[in-house]
Amino acid sequence: MKTFNLPENINAIIFDIDSTLYTSSKYAFEQVDCQVREFARLKGISADDARKMVADYRKKYAETHNGSKVSLGNTLLSFGIPIEQSVEWRKQLLEPKDFLSYDEKLVLQLKQLSSKYKLICVTNNPVLPARKTLDAIGISEFFKDIVGLDTCYKSKPAKEPFEKALELLGCKAEECVAVGDRYDLDIALPLEMGMGGVLVNGVEDVYNLHDTLNK
Repeated sequence: MKTFNLPENINAIIFDIDSTLYTSSKYAFEQVDCQVREFARLKGISADDARKMVADYRKKYAETHNGSKVSLGNTLLSFGIPIEQSVEWRKQLLEPKDFLSYDEKLVLQLKQLSSKYKLICVTNNPVLPARKTLDAIGISEFFKDIVGLDTCYKSKPAKEPFEKALELLGCKAEECVAVGDRYDLDIALPLEMGMGGVLVNGVEDVYNLHDTLNK
């Protein structure tokens, strides 16, 4: 876990969901691969060829953007797949309960955090599968609002999802901390906006988040 510019007075936490509020390599892979397989079917190519296209694009993007990562939504957009289509694929294909289960340690941590801070999620998945994910791990009650891919039709690290989160929270950027597992997508832009940041390696780091924020 790494922290960046934590505000002196924190009023809200903006969480990423996938690979942040749970750790599941199988589900992380399936979230990407189910869409890549659908893209392959649409284009009439093999799944392996589609996987190679995605991998090659992401590699080239990193090489030309100082190592930064690019989201799958923006990758597919570069191949002519509108964000709206990506949203529909994710709604239809993602079933978090097939991969995830109730996380008692996380529930207890979020109960503690929600007693002190406002909480919201900003995710590159649509709201429906995002809400299903929170339901599967048992923490949906702590998040009144989710800013998803179909909220702004912009994929992180676009500014619009974070601006929407601030609007829903009723907070200034300087009062917030962004928590996520990918620096380029979840942390870098919030820092530019004036927020603090916590980069995690998975849910195991989130279990200790309250203590980290209150050192």
